[in-house]
Amino acid sequence: MSALPARGPAAGRAVPGSIAAAQWAQIRAAAPQAVVTIQRYLQRLAAFLAPGSVDAAENALRQFARWMITDAGLDSIAAVRRDDIEDYKVWLAAQPRAGGRTITAETHRQRIRTVRAFFERIIEWDWPDAPPRNPVIAGDIPKKPEPLPKFLDDRDAARLMAAARASADPRDRLVVELLARTGMRAGELAGLEAGAVVQIGAGHWLRIPLGKLRNDRYVPLHPELTELLAAWTAANLEHIRRHKRLVADHRGPLDRYKIGRIVSRVGRAAGVPGVHPHRLRHTLATQAINRGMRLEAIAALLGHRKMEMTLIYARIANRVVADEYAQVSAKIDALYGQPPQLPADYETTGMARLRREAHARMLGNGLCTRPAELDCRMESACETCAYFRTGTEFLPILVRQRDHARDHGQADRAALFDGLIQRAGTGPATTERS
Repeated sequence: MSALPARGPAAGRAVPGSIAAAQWAQIRAAAPQAVVTIQRYLQRLAAFLAPGSVDAAENALRQFARWMITDAGLDSIAAVRRDDIEDYKVWLAAQPRAGGRTITAETHRQRIRTVRAFFERIIEWDWPDAPPRNPVIAGDIPKKPEPLPKFLDDRDAARLMAAARASADPRDRLVVELLARTGMRAGELAGLEAGAVVQIGAGHWLRIPLGKLRNDRYVPLHPELTELLAAWTAANLEHIRRHKRLVADHRGPLDRYKIGRIVSRVGRAAGVPGVHPHRLRHTLATQAINRGMRLEAIAALLGHRKMEMTLIYARIANRVVADEYAQVSAKIDALYGQPPQLPADYETTGMARLRREAHARMLGNGLCTRPAELDCRMESACETCAYFRTGTEFLPILVRQRDHARDHGQADRAALFDGLIQRAGTGPATTERS
């Protein structure tokens, strides 16, 4: 096993004099075999992962190797045991980041996952420096929360678009409209090639290059966006050809940081704080699902490989439902402080049922839910109902009802109440059955 070539990942690619290079030198001095194993592993990763993913793995494994030699006192990968990982988890959670805070939950999760995958693969590949079993178990990886995507509602989305169109810089409008109408990521927008716009049939499409998930795709272009891109290309053709990027002008091409600043600036101008490129992606997906677009089509538009990534938008409260609720609420608001003169067809069946249930009449010893418009000829039928309940707390009322029946010569009704008084006085509420 030899060290990596100069252009390979890990220590072989660390810039001399950098913090990473110094850390690799420290690790190599204490555990040379561990460095060789990690370098070899990263070289394998480079064959099937994107460079950014390999860099992330290099960072995680370099930090793990540092902990291994400085805190655990280990000099080889094979020496790592299960109890060592418990100590590593505590150490990792306490690692600082900018601002004096500890690392984020996502960074913690990514590093544990990377270390687990490292052990899993070198054990499967039967490498000499592999431990007998994986010391990192699945339960060590913190569960990832599943918050709903944050998106702009229709009002804020319209305000943002209006601010972009009112901007004195045509690049602002182009960036915001491309993100809002195609749902692409900031990195994908920055990587749009000079010939990204193509005509297929009668429509124009945008070829989005390899992105986060290493897949490219075509998305349809709105006619207004097609015209906007045509005007941009005509005005900046020389710069587009020189930089080989579609969104390039005299200031050069864009990167995702510049795109983020553009969206944030337009958001402030629109009075919509906290706007960033990915929120526009969520906004388009939410707008699409609320207007009946199929999940499969949304997945294709956004470049999702798995439907689970798209299904999260189905969890978002449907704006159509919210709008309909607002319309009904406006009608209900008319009931407060307004003369109750509404259209005859205003009351629905459900509303009528609710009205009847909400106007139940209080009896002396219970409730009667018979509609007010229906007369009751059953007199004391309530007290003889199979589900009627009474108890000692109703004795004063029952006595007054019995006395009222006697005063009006209602002997049968008086006898009924005498029986209820006798049974109610014997304990808690009872059920009378006839």
